[in-house]
Amino acid sequence: MKKNCWEVKLCERQPGGHKIDELGVCPAAAEAEYDGKNGGHNAGRFCWRVAGTLCEGEIHGTFAMKAMNCMLCEFFVMVKFDEDKELVY
Repeated sequence: MKKNCWEVKLCERQPGGHKIDELGVCPAAAEAEYDGKNGGHNAGRFCWRVAGTLCEGEIHGTFAMKAMNCMLCEFFVMVKFDEDKELVY
């Protein structure tokens, strides 16, 4: 089973997560438009394209603003490895 970002990063911002009262539901966990991309639920394996995701304890903005950080993220590297040539950017 392919894991979503919130399952790997343990941010607890998915619906029902322990930090949604403090930080809100993560847009990646709620973004149904990207459901199924790279085999994830909502944008759970496409989080780098969604504004407002949590990274290193901070909420990050647009893809253009966070792209370099995302490309170095261990979760992105894992998805890239899992998907190989089928990776959706």
